[in-house]
Amino acid sequence: MIVVGAGVFGAWTALHLARRGQRVLLVDAYGPANARASSSGESRIIRMGYGADELYTRWAINSLAQWKELFAAAPALEAAPLFHETGVLWLASAGDKQLGATKEALTRCKVPFESLNRDAIAERYPQFALHGIDTGVLETGSGVLMARRSVMAVVEQAASHGVEYRQAHVASPTFAQASAPQLDAITTNNGEKIAAGQFIFACGAWLGKVFPEILGPRIFPSRQEVFFFGVPPGDESFSAKALPTWLIQRDEVYGMPDLESRGFKIALDHHGERVDPDTQSRMVSAESNERVRAYVAERFPALRNAPIVETRVCQYENTSNGDFLIDHHPQLSNVWFAGGGSGHGFKHGPAFGEYVTRQLLEDGPAEPRFSLASKATEQKRAVY
Repeated sequence: MIVVGAGVFGAWTALHLARRGQRVLLVDAYGPANARASSSGESRIIRMGYGADELYTRWAINSLAQWKELFAAAPALEAAPLFHETGVLWLASAGDKQLGATKEALTRCKVPFESLNRDAIAERYPQFALHGIDTGVLETGSGVLMARRSVMAVVEQAASHGVEYRQAHVASPTFAQASAPQLDAITTNNGEKIAAGQFIFACGAWLGKVFPEILGPRIFPSRQEVFFFGVPPGDESFSAKALPTWLIQRDEVYGMPDLESRGFKIALDHHGERVDPDTQSRMVSAESNERVRAYVAERFPALRNAPIVETRVCQYENTSNGDFLIDHHPQLSNVWFAGGGSGHGFKHGPAFGEYVTRQLLEDGPAEPRFSLASKATEQKRAVY
């Protein structure tokens, strides 16, 4: 089998296939978790809360267990942990329906959490200015995955199970006629043809470029900007000891404490402009810089004059509503699409790869929400 794309989805898919005894080649144009990839960057949230959407809550529970198992198998990484159990704090105004639905789903799924009123939040986390915030939910066992290094750990584990990795650019598949039942081989940039029985394209924001007619109108790569603020010298109030990872959905903003001395991370979760993942500028815009500085000054007064010490520009690979895309090519029965991370997918890598493997090897019941037929050509975000 050939898996195209060595980000979090492709790497975990390759690992699960190899664990099931399959011979797997993993291919990527730029390298595992490369700087252009949606799986790159230092950190990603792993949280269980999805409002009433229990499907993703259960996938996140499953995935966190698998991430921990993987990291435990790599004791050499103990000095630089790949999972930080910071807790994840949801903040909202009184009567917020999404937060209420999250609490109900977490309760049903037996996820440990604490409910906090405004006074409790103010006492425990004085770093926040709480205008518009009346209530919170703290997922005590959730936290942050160190993204780039985590993907490398998955690829290394896959290699130990016999997965071969190759760096090469794969051309868009072509076939003789629309009714051709299967793809025989992929072609790389050096003209090499590589045959396989099954092909899984987990190439993230590049899915629309590799399959322009089918996925070009259905995958929406968006520019996303991330900022790290330098914390005051000697001040530990923004460290993981004192501050959890946090999300304020009404603001479409999330952030993380100062992990590994990289700075206080803050990111805008609203979808940015549509971009080409190969060529988009990786420099943050002046407009976003100004907006984020104003937001930090308003929400975190102690950081009003803090310097920006690092920035990153990556991309989401959005589907029309945020659900994943895991389905056959409509003409080629041995070609699979596996993507649509939509900004929330990184945490789900283990469960995602497990599901793809089950579909390939067992032909089990498919989740309708992941079907190609469910993906529209206009965006209407429903998964957060």
